[in-house]
Amino acid sequence: MLEALIAPVTGLLDKFIPDADERNRLAHEIATMSERHAHELAKGQIEINKAEATHKSIFVAGWRPATGWCCSIALMWHFVLQPLATFVIAYTGVEAPPLPEFDMDSLLTVLLGMLGLGGLRTFEKTKGISREK
Repeated sequence: MLEALIAPVTGLLDKFIPDADERNRLAHEIATMSERHAHELAKGQIEINKAEATHKSIFVAGWRPATGWCCSIALMWHFVLQPLATFVIAYTGVEAPPLPEFDMDSLLTVLLGMLGLGGLRTFEKTKGISREK
């Protein structure tokens, strides 16, 4: 949304600020505003994540591992257990109700987001920037 406002505001600078250097400085300031805002939001989320991870209650610190295990179980069901169960049911000729299916699009969105954060953590460790407890 900010990016849609940047071009018109930058265009107005030409009319109101005669000094080219000042105009360019302000145009740059306006252009990088959304990036700085996103960076600040990310830093705030990192602080929240740190506080959650060190919390004593499993209901605060354990939601990420619980989400990871739920995703892992759902993936195991979808890619390993369900095909095997379908094969065994078909092979034995047993009448069975339809097997449950998960919304893999939503599941993979959550899982890939978590793995992306895990990848950043691994990157931090390999670069030696992480703080070990």
